[in-house]
Amino acid sequence: MNAPLARHTLLELHDCDARLLNAPADLKELLLEAVRRGHGTIVTDVFHTFSPHGVSGVVVIAESHVAIHTWPEHSYAAVDIFSCGTKLDHTIIRDWIQQGLHAQRAESRELTRG
Repeated sequence: MNAPLARHTLLELHDCDARLLNAPADLKELLLEAVRRGHGTIVTDVFHTFSPHGVSGVVVIAESHVAIHTWPEHSYAAVDIFSCGTKLDHTIIRDWIQQGLHAQRAESRELTRG
């Protein structure tokens, strides 16, 4: 059997700071810093604010991507950390985002892809 092509971490963050979940500039800086700390190579980013609330954002990295989708009205965020190779540290990225959003409860699972 061949080694997996990629890792995919799914992160569920509950009871987060609702104000941060609706602040695209703050979310962008949080994700960019998480990627830097996790040894990712940033290529570009896109963040979109929904009406009346919620933000979706993705940081495209040479290793693949980190994405967030927020529901401020539920104090909830869903985060995907996807990478090819072994360079990207999913644990550092996961912990930085969880702490940055002041999540009171977090669940994560990791999948191998390919």
